[in-house]
Amino acid sequence: MSNVDQLIASTLGIAEERVTDGLEYQSIKEWDSLRHVSLMVAIEEEYGVEVDDDLVLTLRSVADIREYAATLATLAAGTAAGTAAGTAVQEARTTAEAATKAPESGRAVHRGLEGIAFDRTTITRIDGTAGILEYRGYSIHDLAGQASFEEVAHLLVHGELPDAAALESFAKQLTVARELPAPVLELARSLAHAHPMDALRTCVSALGAYAPRRAHGTDESIEEARRTGIELIAQIPMLVAAHHAFRSGREPLWPDEDATHAEAFLTVLLGEKPGPAAVRFINKGFIVHADHSSNASAFTARVAIGCRAGMTAAVTAAVAAFAGSVHGGAAERVVGLIDRVGSPRNAEAHVAELQGRGEPVMGFGHRVYRTEDPRVRHLRSTVVELSEERGDGTGLEILDAVAAAMAPYHRHGVAANVDLYAGLAYRLLGLPDDLAVPLFVVGRTAGWVAQALEQQSNNVLIRPLLDYVGEQDRGYPGTAAR
Repeated sequence: MSNVDQLIASTLGIAEERVTDGLEYQSIKEWDSLRHVSLMVAIEEEYGVEVDDDLVLTLRSVADIREYAATLATLAAGTAAGTAAGTAVQEARTTAEAATKAPESGRAVHRGLEGIAFDRTTITRIDGTAGILEYRGYSIHDLAGQASFEEVAHLLVHGELPDAAALESFAKQLTVARELPAPVLELARSLAHAHPMDALRTCVSALGAYAPRRAHGTDESIEEARRTGIELIAQIPMLVAAHHAFRSGREPLWPDEDATHAEAFLTVLLGEKPGPAAVRFINKGFIVHADHSSNASAFTARVAIGCRAGMTAAVTAAVAAFAGSVHGGAAERVVGLIDRVGSPRNAEAHVAELQGRGEPVMGFGHRVYRTEDPRVRHLRSTVVELSEERGDGTGLEILDAVAAAMAPYHRHGVAANVDLYAGLAYRLLGLPDDLAVPLFVVGRTAGWVAQALEQQSNNVLIRPLLDYVGEQDRGYPGTAAR
């Protein structure tokens, strides 16, 4: 294949007539982040070049890619030996920058708000190039390896790691808050037929109806919001676990008062006291999932509380956003990858088949990281432990083989993400695949609460613009004319 338009069309899985100069990265659903990387790999293979990070960020429209391909062809023909490839890159970059200008307003349009910092934060630092994740300055590797979830939740919600007295007080707050209002518990029972995320969203919203009432027209204070947030950190795991008990045909087995956060959750979820390996995994899983800066659900929580809707509304909105298949919902879909591949020897062919159809390989790629997600190593190490404990390493072997087959894409930032091994760990615990996302939520609630509190502490209503490109000044036709 020598025609660049054919290359673009086949890689994106679209008709060639749709390949026009005005077509840009993320302007259509087919040209998403993963297919963009597939397109860069296809360009490398077709033209025998190496597309570095600068080019990945530059070749973001059909016009840019056509210009770059034409320059490569000219160089290959030897008719412009003095032209440097860098000139093509710079020209393509200029074209790309010009293309972001809306024709009417002159404003730059950043679809998906990519690369836009909308505020400042002291909660979570991410360096996507270096693969760094820190909560309030502490490395995720230190926290996942040494801390309890209660310590990390305190760090996120209060800003500092607790001393012994503060940790005891915080753990007691969580213990007291575990008790669910009876009507909400009955609501969870009535939703036993529903997907766990649908039930969770509904029940979290219902918690707001049973919270202490404020005077009409008054806003929730920062301390009221913090108290409500801590209660939600305690109650959401109980909702997930109780709903699972009801749909499993049993009554919840409530935990002992001295149970840790992870032990309490697993006791209700499994209907029995958990083993130490399971507790270690859940504790670590909650920590690595606890926050991830301005992801879609955290942004949603900030928008809601920025409207002064209150903490329960903010977390309900975050749960709703998180359920989406391209956000938290991806965790559930990764587990199905194991079944579809079936055997490690099928991994390479399965990856090639998906890429040939222009479909993403679940568990790979991230909007922020350009290298392996730093959370992956902690979840994989737990999967190794659980696989050995249960004498079943097939799932781990399959996922490792898929990761090896995806190696060519790693250089372009499509590496393993946090979802890859999480679902397998839940399966090894004997849990159904549809609990992968709710279990993620149980850990992430602490981050949502911290994000909402930070937004409320120095609030500004989040109100971006849309650049209008539709028709204007149309005359209204009467009924007879229509």
